[in-house]
Amino acid sequence: MPRFAANLGFLFADRPLIDRFGAAASAGFKAVELQFPYDHAASAVRREIDRHGLVMLGINTPPGPGADSGIAAVPGREGEFASRFRCALDYAAAIGAAAIHCMAGTVPPEARDEAEKTLVANLARAADLAGEKGIAIFIEPINRRDRPDYLLHRPEQAAGIIEQVGRHNLRMQFDFYHVQIEVGDAKTTFEANRELIGHVQIAGVPSRAEPDEGDLDYGEVFDMLDRVSYAGYVGCEYRPRGRTEEGLGWAKSWGIGAKK
Repeated sequence: MPRFAANLGFLFADRPLIDRFGAAASAGFKAVELQFPYDHAASAVRREIDRHGLVMLGINTPPGPGADSGIAAVPGREGEFASRFRCALDYAAAIGAAAIHCMAGTVPPEARDEAEKTLVANLARAADLAGEKGIAIFIEPINRRDRPDYLLHRPEQAAGIIEQVGRHNLRMQFDFYHVQIEVGDAKTTFEANRELIGHVQIAGVPSRAEPDEGDLDYGEVFDMLDRVSYAGYVGCEYRPRGRTEEGLGWAKSWGIGAKK
């Protein structure tokens, strides 16, 4: 049976971030993930996590100036990435997060080979530092419709990077929305990469709204996750059509949507 986590960068967005933890808990979520919480003191975020008994999954690395898609793969910005990763690592440790998504960044086609080498080197150092704190590193294939020229856009690319880096705590974050748009047949692609996947996310395809519409049958996805014994959380990283609470009917069968 799937276990769902609320991505607080997307859900309950009609209220301040610090209030979204309680909203997620009230809706029945047992875990949360964040994107860019850095405007809030880690101590304040940790208080909300502890107050509501939530599991804290992952955060993203802070984006760099002029690089909203990250800089982990951008040649010439290795020092800046190291500094920003250290910020993410300290923040993740302070709030009890289990993972950090290192956003690769966008590069022109002619720079892709050099960018992959940069990404491998940066991830190796980041994974070693994170491993000392028991924290995982995630990389995620992101579709090129949403982020043109993003370096990692196919799961096989991410798998190749993971193999090159060779660190046990480096895993793939597999968003069914991104993979279905970029590759198609996301269920088969998931199974082909199962051993490398550390976290799963969902959204309706192609709308990125609730996972109850579009090109991907999430009932079949959840059945498949059970069949392959995926035991992690399923991150709800979608843009609600209205108030988050009003769109949770799709998850009622799994205890999401009901007040405590």
